[in-house]
Amino acid sequence: MSQGYRVEDPATGTVVEQFDTIADAQLDTVLATAAEAQTAWAAKSIEERAEVIRRVADLFAERKDNLAAIIGQEMGKRVTEGVEEAEFAGDIFRYYADNAARFAADQPIETDGGDAMLQRLPVGVLLGIMPWNFPYYQVARFAAPNLMLGNGIVLKHAEICPRSAAAIQDILVSAGVPEGLYTTVYADHEQIAAAIADPRIAGVSLTGSERAGAQVAAQAGRHLKKAVLELGGSDPYVVLDTDDVAEAAQTAWATRMYNTGQACNSNKRLIVMDDIYDDFVAELTRLAQGMTPGAWADEDESVYQPLSSRPAAEKLVEQLKRARDAGAVLQTGGELAADGAYVSPAVLTDVPVGSEIYYEELFGPVATVFRVSSDDEALRLANDSQFGLGGAVFSTDEARAKRVASGLEVGMANVNTPAGEGAELPFGGVKRSGYGRELGPVGMDEFVNKRLYYVEG
Repeated sequence: MSQGYRVEDPATGTVVEQFDTIADAQLDTVLATAAEAQTAWAAKSIEERAEVIRRVADLFAERKDNLAAIIGQEMGKRVTEGVEEAEFAGDIFRYYADNAARFAADQPIETDGGDAMLQRLPVGVLLGIMPWNFPYYQVARFAAPNLMLGNGIVLKHAEICPRSAAAIQDILVSAGVPEGLYTTVYADHEQIAAAIADPRIAGVSLTGSERAGAQVAAQAGRHLKKAVLELGGSDPYVVLDTDDVAEAAQTAWATRMYNTGQACNSNKRLIVMDDIYDDFVAELTRLAQGMTPGAWADEDESVYQPLSSRPAAEKLVEQLKRARDAGAVLQTGGELAADGAYVSPAVLTDVPVGSEIYYEELFGPVATVFRVSSDDEALRLANDSQFGLGGAVFSTDEARAKRVASGLEVGMANVNTPAGEGAELPFGGVKRSGYGRELGPVGMDEFVNKRLYYVEG
Protein backbone atom coordinates (compact mmCIF):
# COMPACT_ATOMS: atom_id res chain seq x y z
CA MET A 1 0.00 0.00 0.00
CA SER A 2 1.21 3.49 -0.84
CA GLN A 3 2.65 5.48 2.06
CA GLY A 4 2.39 8.76 0.14
CA TYR A 5 5.14 11.20 -0.72
CA ARG A 6 7.89 11.12 1.88
CA VAL A 7 11.62 11.12 2.47
CA GLU A 8 12.41 7.77 4.04
CA ASP A 9 15.96 6.94 5.09
CA PRO A 10 16.67 3.59 3.37
CA ALA A 11 19.40 2.80 5.89
CA THR A 12 16.95 2.80 8.78
CA GLY A 13 13.43 2.97 7.37
CA THR A 14 12.79 6.17 9.30
CA VAL A 15 10.42 8.62 7.63
CA VAL A 16 12.20 11.98 7.74
CA GLU A 17 9.59 14.17 6.06
CA GLN A 18 6.13 13.75 4.56
CA PHE A 19 4.38 15.73 1.82
CA ASP A 20 0.71 16.27 1.09
CA THR A 21 -0.85 14.88 -2.06
CA ILE A 22 -2.20 17.53 -4.40
CA ALA A 23 -5.93 18.29 -4.18
CA ASP A 24 -8.09 17.48 -7.20
CA ALA A 25 -8.92 21.16 -7.69
CA GLN A 26 -5.21 22.04 -7.62
CA LEU A 27 -4.49 19.42 -10.26
CA ASP A 28 -7.15 20.89 -12.51
CA THR A 29 -5.52 24.30 -12.12
CA VAL A 30 -2.13 22.80 -12.97
CA LEU A 31 -3.50 21.33 -16.20
CA ALA A 32 -5.23 24.57 -17.19
CA THR A 33 -2.10 26.63 -16.48
CA ALA A 34 0.11 24.15 -18.33
CA ALA A 35 -2.07 24.29 -21.44
CA GLU A 36 -1.90 28.09 -21.48
CA ALA A 37 1.84 28.19 -20.81
CA GLN A 38 2.57 25.58 -23.49
CA THR A 39 0.77 27.60 -26.15
CA ALA A 40 2.92 30.65 -25.36
CA TRP A 41 6.12 28.57 -25.16
CA ALA A 42 5.45 26.92 -28.53
CA ALA A 43 5.07 30.36 -30.09
CA LYS A 44 8.66 31.22 -29.17
CA SER A 45 11.48 30.44 -31.57
CA ILE A 46 13.52 27.34 -30.86
CA GLU A 47 16.52 29.60 -30.34
CA GLU A 48 14.67 31.48 -27.58
CA ARG A 49 13.77 28.18 -25.93
CA ALA A 50 17.41 27.08 -26.17
CA GLU A 51 18.60 30.09 -24.17
CA VAL A 52 16.45 29.01 -21.22
CA ILE A 53 17.35 25.33 -21.48
CA ARG A 54 21.08 26.12 -21.50
CA ARG A 55 20.59 27.88 -18.17
CA VAL A 56 18.93 24.71 -16.88
CA ALA A 57 22.05 22.78 -17.88
CA ASP A 58 24.27 25.31 -16.10
CA LEU A 59 22.28 25.04 -12.88
CA PHE A 60 22.47 21.24 -12.80
CA ALA A 61 26.25 21.59 -12.95
CA GLU A 62 26.36 24.36 -10.34
CA ARG A 63 24.11 22.50 -7.88
CA LYS A 64 25.43 18.98 -8.41
CA ASP A 65 26.78 18.51 -4.89
CA ASN A 66 23.51 19.50 -3.26
CA LEU A 67 21.54 17.42 -5.76
CA ALA A 68 23.68 14.39 -4.94
CA ALA A 69 23.05 14.85 -1.21
CA ILE A 70 19.31 14.97 -1.77
CA ILE A 71 19.09 11.64 -3.58
CA GLY A 72 21.56 10.08 -1.20
CA GLN A 73 19.10 10.81 1.59
CA GLU A 74 16.08 9.76 -0.45
CA MET A 75 17.17 6.50 -2.06
CA GLY A 76 20.70 5.78 -0.84
CA LYS A 77 22.76 6.62 -3.93
CA ARG A 78 26.52 6.93 -3.39
CA VAL A 79 27.70 10.56 -3.50
CA THR A 80 29.99 10.24 -6.53
CA GLU A 81 27.23 8.46 -8.44
CA GLY A 82 24.78 11.20 -7.49
CA VAL A 83 27.17 13.89 -8.71
CA GLU A 84 27.70 11.98 -11.97
CA GLU A 85 23.95 11.73 -12.43
CA ALA A 86 23.39 15.45 -11.88
CA GLU A 87 26.19 16.25 -14.35
CA PHE A 88 24.71 13.85 -16.92
CA ALA A 89 21.29 15.48 -16.52
CA GLY A 90 22.88 18.83 -17.27
CA ASP A 91 24.65 17.36 -20.30
CA ILE A 92 21.32 16.15 -21.66
CA PHE A 93 19.67 19.57 -21.35
CA ARG A 94 22.70 21.16 -23.03
CA TYR A 95 22.71 18.57 -25.83
CA TYR A 96 19.14 19.39 -26.80
CA ALA A 97 19.65 23.12 -26.41
CA ASP A 98 22.58 22.87 -28.84
CA ASN A 99 21.02 20.46 -31.34
CA ALA A 100 17.24 20.85 -31.25
CA ALA A 101 17.09 23.38 -34.07
CA ARG A 102 18.77 20.87 -36.36
CA PHE A 103 16.64 17.93 -35.18
CA ALA A 104 13.37 19.86 -35.60
CA ALA A 105 14.24 21.55 -38.91
CA ASP A 106 11.75 21.34 -41.75
CA GLN A 107 12.50 18.42 -44.06
CA PRO A 108 11.79 18.90 -47.78
CA ILE A 109 10.07 16.00 -49.55
CA GLU A 110 10.58 15.39 -53.25
CA THR A 111 7.22 15.28 -54.99
CA ASP A 112 5.67 16.07 -58.35
CA GLY A 113 3.40 19.07 -58.77
CA GLY A 114 4.05 21.07 -55.63
CA ASP A 115 6.23 21.87 -52.64
CA ALA A 116 6.11 19.42 -49.73
CA MET A 117 7.64 19.77 -46.33
CA LEU A 118 7.71 17.57 -43.26
CA GLN A 119 7.47 19.77 -40.18
CA ARG A 120 8.11 18.74 -36.56
CA LEU A 121 5.75 20.57 -34.25
CA PRO A 122 4.84 20.21 -30.56
CA VAL A 123 1.72 18.28 -29.59
CA GLY A 124 0.85 19.97 -26.28
CA VAL A 125 1.21 19.12 -22.62
CA LEU A 126 2.76 15.77 -21.67
CA LEU A 127 2.54 13.75 -18.48
CA GLY A 128 5.77 12.23 -17.20
CA ILE A 129 5.76 9.43 -14.62
CA MET A 130 9.29 8.94 -13.34
CA PRO A 131 11.08 6.35 -11.15
CA TRP A 132 13.30 6.67 -8.08
CA ASN A 133 16.48 4.93 -9.23
CA PHE A 134 17.87 7.84 -11.30
CA PRO A 135 15.80 10.81 -10.08
CA TYR A 136 17.50 13.48 -12.23
CA TYR A 137 18.67 11.59 -15.30
CA GLN A 138 15.29 10.00 -15.99
CA VAL A 139 13.55 13.37 -15.86
CA ALA A 140 16.19 15.06 -18.01
CA ARG A 141 15.95 12.59 -20.87
CA PHE A 142 12.16 13.09 -20.98
CA ALA A 143 11.95 16.81 -20.26
CA ALA A 144 14.87 18.25 -22.24
CA PRO A 145 13.85 17.20 -25.78
CA ASN A 146 10.18 17.92 -25.21
CA LEU A 147 10.70 21.37 -23.74
CA MET A 148 12.97 22.22 -26.66
CA LEU A 149 10.35 20.99 -29.08
CA GLY A 150 7.75 23.29 -27.49
CA ASN A 151 5.76 20.84 -25.40
CA GLY A 152 4.74 21.45 -21.79
CA ILE A 153 5.22 18.97 -18.95
CA VAL A 154 3.35 17.83 -15.86
CA LEU A 155 5.72 15.64 -13.87
CA LYS A 156 4.78 12.98 -11.33
CA HIS A 157 7.90 11.64 -9.64
CA ALA A 158 8.29 8.56 -7.45
CA GLU A 159 6.75 8.86 -4.01
CA ILE A 160 10.13 8.49 -2.29
CA CYS A 161 11.68 11.31 -4.33
CA PRO A 162 9.75 14.46 -3.35
CA ARG A 163 12.82 16.55 -2.55
CA SER A 164 14.66 15.73 -5.77
CA ALA A 165 11.46 16.41 -7.72
CA ALA A 166 11.22 19.82 -6.02
CA ALA A 167 14.92 20.48 -6.70
CA ILE A 168 14.38 19.91 -10.44
CA GLN A 169 11.36 22.21 -10.36
CA ASP A 170 13.44 24.91 -8.67
CA ILE A 171 16.20 24.60 -11.26
CA LEU A 172 13.77 25.07 -14.14
CA VAL A 173 12.05 28.03 -12.51
CA SER A 174 15.40 29.63 -11.66
CA ALA A 175 16.52 29.17 -15.26
CA GLY A 176 13.52 31.08 -16.54
CA VAL A 177 11.18 28.32 -17.67
CA PRO A 178 7.77 30.07 -17.76
CA GLU A 179 5.40 29.49 -14.86
CA GLY A 180 3.20 26.47 -15.40
CA LEU A 181 5.14 25.09 -18.36
CA TYR A 182 6.84 22.46 -16.18
CA THR A 183 5.02 21.54 -12.99
CA THR A 184 5.76 18.86 -10.42
CA VAL A 185 2.68 17.28 -8.87
CA TYR A 186 2.52 15.00 -5.83
CA ALA A 187 -0.42 13.08 -7.26
CA ASP A 188 -1.90 9.69 -6.38
CA HIS A 189 -2.72 6.90 -8.82
CA GLU A 190 -6.35 7.94 -9.26
CA GLN A 191 -5.35 11.51 -10.04
CA ILE A 192 -2.80 10.32 -12.59
CA ALA A 193 -5.47 8.20 -14.28
CA ALA A 194 -7.69 11.28 -14.39
CA ALA A 195 -4.87 13.34 -15.88
CA ILE A 196 -4.26 10.77 -18.62
CA ALA A 197 -7.96 10.93 -19.47
CA ASP A 198 -7.99 14.73 -19.51
CA PRO A 199 -8.00 16.23 -23.04
CA ARG A 200 -5.36 18.76 -21.96
CA ILE A 201 -2.81 15.93 -21.75
CA ALA A 202 -1.52 14.94 -25.18
CA GLY A 203 0.70 11.99 -24.24
CA VAL A 204 2.35 10.15 -21.40
CA SER A 205 5.86 8.83 -20.77
CA LEU A 206 6.58 6.30 -18.02
CA THR A 207 9.77 4.75 -16.78
CA GLY A 208 9.06 2.01 -14.28
CA SER A 209 7.87 -1.53 -13.78
CA GLU A 210 6.10 -3.79 -16.26
CA ARG A 211 2.99 -3.65 -14.10
CA ALA A 212 2.92 0.15 -14.06
CA GLY A 213 3.68 0.26 -17.77
CA ALA A 214 0.80 -2.05 -18.62
CA GLN A 215 -1.61 0.04 -16.55
CA VAL A 216 -0.51 3.36 -18.03
CA ALA A 217 -0.47 1.99 -21.58
CA ALA A 218 -4.03 0.70 -21.12
CA GLN A 219 -5.20 4.05 -19.77
CA ALA A 220 -3.46 5.96 -22.55
CA GLY A 221 -4.85 3.65 -25.21
CA ARG A 222 -8.36 3.99 -23.84
CA HIS A 223 -8.12 7.74 -24.37
CA LEU A 224 -6.18 7.59 -27.64
CA LYS A 225 -3.01 9.09 -26.18
CA LYS A 226 0.48 8.15 -27.26
CA ALA A 227 2.68 6.51 -24.63
CA VAL A 228 6.41 5.92 -24.36
CA LEU A 229 7.42 3.16 -21.95
CA GLU A 230 10.85 2.31 -20.57
CA LEU A 231 10.32 -0.73 -18.38
CA GLY A 232 12.44 -3.47 -16.86
CA GLY A 233 15.40 -5.35 -18.18
CA SER A 234 17.39 -8.51 -17.66
CA ASP A 235 20.34 -7.60 -19.81
CA PRO A 236 22.76 -10.29 -20.98
CA TYR A 237 26.48 -9.65 -20.48
CA VAL A 238 28.37 -12.18 -22.56
CA VAL A 239 32.04 -12.90 -21.90
CA LEU A 240 33.35 -15.09 -24.74
CA ASP A 241 37.03 -14.88 -23.81
CA THR A 242 39.50 -12.64 -22.02
CA ASP A 243 43.21 -12.27 -21.43
CA ASP A 244 42.59 -11.52 -17.75
CA VAL A 245 39.71 -13.35 -16.07
CA ALA A 246 40.02 -11.48 -12.78
CA GLU A 247 39.96 -8.11 -14.49
CA ALA A 248 36.96 -9.13 -16.63
CA ALA A 249 35.10 -10.26 -13.51
CA GLN A 250 35.99 -7.04 -11.71
CA THR A 251 34.56 -4.96 -14.57
CA ALA A 252 31.40 -7.05 -14.60
CA TRP A 253 31.06 -6.73 -10.82
CA ALA A 254 31.58 -2.96 -10.79
CA THR A 255 28.94 -2.65 -13.50
CA ARG A 256 26.50 -4.82 -11.58
CA MET A 257 27.03 -2.95 -8.31
CA TYR A 258 26.50 0.52 -9.79
CA ASN A 259 23.56 2.15 -8.01
CA THR A 260 23.49 -0.99 -5.82
CA GLY A 261 22.32 -2.98 -8.84
CA GLN A 262 19.21 -0.85 -9.29
CA ALA A 263 19.45 0.05 -12.97
CA CYS A 264 17.12 -1.16 -15.70
CA ASN A 265 20.01 -1.79 -18.11
CA SER A 266 22.39 -3.35 -15.59
CA ASN A 267 24.15 -6.60 -16.48
CA LYS A 268 21.69 -8.90 -14.74
CA ARG A 269 22.66 -12.12 -16.57
CA LEU A 270 26.38 -12.83 -16.89
CA ILE A 271 26.89 -15.44 -19.61
CA VAL A 272 30.43 -16.82 -19.45
CA MET A 273 32.29 -19.34 -21.61
CA ASP A 274 32.99 -22.59 -19.76
CA ASP A 275 36.80 -22.45 -19.97
CA ILE A 276 36.88 -19.27 -17.85
CA TYR A 277 33.62 -19.75 -15.94
CA ASP A 278 34.99 -21.24 -12.70
CA ASP A 279 37.67 -18.59 -12.25
CA PHE A 280 35.18 -15.87 -13.18
CA VAL A 281 32.67 -17.01 -10.55
CA ALA A 282 35.42 -17.39 -7.96
CA GLU A 283 36.51 -13.78 -8.50
CA LEU A 284 32.94 -12.49 -8.30
CA THR A 285 32.45 -14.40 -5.07
CA ARG A 286 35.66 -12.97 -3.62
CA LEU A 287 34.56 -9.45 -4.49
CA ALA A 288 31.10 -9.96 -3.02
CA GLN A 289 32.45 -11.37 0.22
CA GLY A 290 34.81 -8.42 0.60
CA MET A 291 31.99 -5.87 0.75
CA THR A 292 30.48 -4.36 3.89
CA PRO A 293 27.38 -2.18 4.40
CA GLY A 294 27.71 1.56 4.77
CA ALA A 295 26.08 4.95 4.32
CA TRP A 296 25.37 6.76 1.06
CA ALA A 297 28.15 9.23 1.91
CA ASP A 298 30.78 6.45 2.18
CA GLU A 299 32.99 6.42 -0.92
CA ASP A 300 34.90 3.20 -0.20
CA GLU A 301 34.31 0.93 -3.21
CA SER A 302 34.14 -2.09 -0.90
CA VAL A 303 31.12 -0.54 0.86
CA TYR A 304 27.63 -1.19 -0.45
CA GLN A 305 24.66 1.10 0.08
CA PRO A 306 21.09 0.11 0.99
CA LEU A 307 18.45 -0.54 -1.62
CA SER A 308 15.81 2.12 -2.08
CA SER A 309 13.42 0.73 0.54
CA ARG A 310 12.83 -2.15 2.90
CA PRO A 311 10.05 -3.61 0.69
CA ALA A 312 12.44 -3.63 -2.28
CA ALA A 313 15.05 -5.46 -0.20
CA GLU A 314 12.50 -7.98 1.06
CA LYS A 315 11.31 -8.67 -2.49
CA LEU A 316 14.86 -9.35 -3.68
CA VAL A 317 15.57 -11.75 -0.83
CA GLU A 318 12.28 -13.54 -1.54
CA GLN A 319 13.30 -13.94 -5.20
CA LEU A 320 16.64 -15.42 -4.15
CA LYS A 321 14.81 -17.93 -1.96
CA ARG A 322 12.63 -18.98 -4.89
CA ALA A 323 15.74 -19.29 -7.04
CA ARG A 324 17.30 -21.66 -4.51
CA ASP A 325 14.05 -23.60 -4.27
CA ALA A 326 14.17 -24.02 -8.05
CA GLY A 327 17.68 -25.49 -7.85
CA ALA A 328 19.95 -22.44 -8.15
CA VAL A 329 23.09 -22.14 -6.03
CA LEU A 330 23.67 -19.03 -3.95
CA GLN A 331 27.46 -18.83 -3.83
CA THR A 332 27.46 -16.00 -1.31
CA GLY A 333 25.41 -13.08 -0.02
CA GLY A 334 21.72 -12.39 -0.30
CA GLU A 335 21.24 -11.76 3.41
CA LEU A 336 18.72 -9.16 4.58
CA ALA A 337 19.83 -6.87 7.39
CA ALA A 338 17.76 -6.68 10.55
CA ASP A 339 17.04 -3.00 9.92
CA GLY A 340 16.92 -0.84 6.84
CA ALA A 341 17.15 -1.91 3.20
CA TYR A 342 20.55 -3.60 3.10
CA VAL A 343 20.97 -6.88 1.17
CA SER A 344 24.48 -8.30 1.11
CA PRO A 345 25.87 -8.55 -2.45
CA ALA A 346 25.21 -11.97 -3.91
CA VAL A 347 26.51 -14.33 -6.59
CA LEU A 348 23.88 -16.71 -7.96
CA THR A 349 24.63 -19.64 -10.28
CA ASP A 350 22.87 -22.63 -11.82
CA VAL A 351 19.49 -20.94 -12.17
CA PRO A 352 17.44 -23.45 -14.18
CA VAL A 353 16.81 -22.02 -17.63
CA GLY A 354 13.07 -21.94 -18.26
CA SER A 355 12.10 -21.74 -14.60
CA GLU A 356 9.79 -18.98 -13.43
CA ILE A 357 12.51 -17.14 -11.54
CA TYR A 358 14.84 -17.33 -14.55
CA TYR A 359 12.57 -14.89 -16.41
CA GLU A 360 12.29 -12.38 -13.57
CA GLU A 361 14.33 -9.22 -13.15
CA LEU A 362 16.51 -9.15 -10.03
CA PHE A 363 16.70 -5.46 -9.11
CA GLY A 364 19.58 -5.26 -6.68
CA PRO A 365 23.16 -6.38 -5.94
CA VAL A 366 22.96 -9.88 -7.41
CA ALA A 367 25.27 -11.22 -10.12
CA THR A 368 23.58 -14.18 -11.81
CA VAL A 369 26.06 -16.26 -13.82
CA PHE A 370 25.45 -18.86 -16.55
CA ARG A 371 27.93 -21.28 -18.13
CA VAL A 372 27.94 -21.81 -21.91
CA SER A 373 30.20 -23.75 -24.26
CA SER A 374 29.75 -22.03 -27.64
CA ASP A 375 28.95 -18.68 -29.20
CA ASP A 376 25.65 -20.04 -30.50
CA GLU A 377 24.65 -21.24 -27.04
CA ALA A 378 25.60 -17.88 -25.57
CA LEU A 379 23.40 -16.05 -28.07
CA ARG A 380 20.45 -18.41 -27.57
CA LEU A 381 20.63 -17.91 -23.83
CA ALA A 382 21.04 -14.15 -24.18
CA ASN A 383 17.86 -13.96 -26.26
CA ASP A 384 15.90 -16.34 -24.02
CA SER A 385 14.31 -13.45 -22.13
CA GLN A 386 11.00 -11.65 -21.99
CA PHE A 387 12.98 -8.40 -21.82
CA GLY A 388 15.01 -6.69 -24.52
CA LEU A 389 16.56 -3.53 -23.17
CA GLY A 390 20.33 -3.79 -23.62
CA GLY A 391 23.13 -6.31 -23.87
CA ALA A 392 26.91 -6.50 -24.13
CA VAL A 393 29.39 -8.95 -25.65
CA PHE A 394 33.09 -9.13 -24.79
CA SER A 395 35.94 -10.83 -26.65
CA THR A 396 39.58 -10.18 -27.47
CA ASP A 397 38.49 -10.91 -31.05
CA GLU A 398 36.36 -7.89 -31.92
CA ALA A 399 34.91 -9.53 -35.03
CA ARG A 400 33.75 -12.46 -32.90
CA ALA A 401 32.10 -10.16 -30.38
CA LYS A 402 30.43 -8.20 -33.18
CA ARG A 403 28.96 -11.37 -34.70
CA VAL A 404 27.33 -12.34 -31.42
CA ALA A 405 26.24 -8.80 -30.54
CA SER A 406 24.59 -8.36 -33.93
CA GLY A 407 22.20 -11.18 -33.02
CA LEU A 408 21.05 -9.73 -29.69
CA GLU A 409 17.30 -9.07 -29.53
CA VAL A 410 17.65 -5.78 -27.66
CA GLY A 411 17.25 -2.06 -28.12
CA MET A 412 20.92 -1.37 -27.30
CA ALA A 413 23.71 -3.78 -28.27
CA ASN A 414 27.25 -3.10 -27.06
CA VAL A 415 30.63 -4.58 -27.98
CA ASN A 416 33.51 -4.69 -25.49
CA THR A 417 31.86 -2.18 -23.16
CA PRO A 418 29.11 -2.61 -20.57
CA ALA A 419 27.07 0.14 -22.22
CA GLY A 420 27.43 3.03 -24.60
CA GLU A 421 26.42 6.17 -22.69
CA GLY A 422 25.92 9.75 -23.75
CA ALA A 423 23.20 12.30 -24.38
CA GLU A 424 23.61 11.62 -28.10
CA LEU A 425 23.00 7.85 -27.82
CA PRO A 426 19.37 6.61 -28.01
CA PHE A 427 17.99 4.66 -25.05
CA GLY A 428 15.13 2.15 -25.13
CA GLY A 429 14.19 -1.48 -25.61
CA VAL A 430 11.99 -4.09 -27.22
CA LYS A 431 9.83 -6.96 -25.96
CA ARG A 432 8.58 -6.34 -22.40
CA SER A 433 11.19 -3.64 -21.88
CA GLY A 434 8.76 -1.20 -23.47
CA TYR A 435 8.64 0.92 -26.61
CA GLY A 436 9.75 4.30 -27.79
CA ARG A 437 13.18 5.91 -27.54
CA GLU A 438 14.76 8.66 -25.50
CA LEU A 439 18.01 10.61 -25.97
CA GLY A 440 19.88 11.23 -29.20
CA PRO A 441 18.20 12.62 -32.32
CA VAL A 442 15.27 10.21 -31.91
CA GLY A 443 14.53 11.61 -28.45
CA MET A 444 12.77 14.52 -30.17
CA ASP A 445 10.83 12.24 -32.47
CA GLU A 446 8.31 10.76 -30.03
CA PHE A 447 5.85 13.43 -28.89
CA VAL A 448 5.83 15.41 -32.09
CA ASN A 449 3.37 16.31 -34.82
CA LYS A 450 5.17 15.29 -37.99
CA ARG A 451 3.00 17.54 -40.11
CA LEU A 452 2.92 17.51 -43.86
CA TYR A 453 2.92 21.06 -45.25
CA TYR A 454 2.05 20.97 -48.93
CA VAL A 455 1.71 23.85 -51.38
CA GLU A 456 0.27 23.06 -54.79
CA GLY A 457 2.64 24.08 -57.57
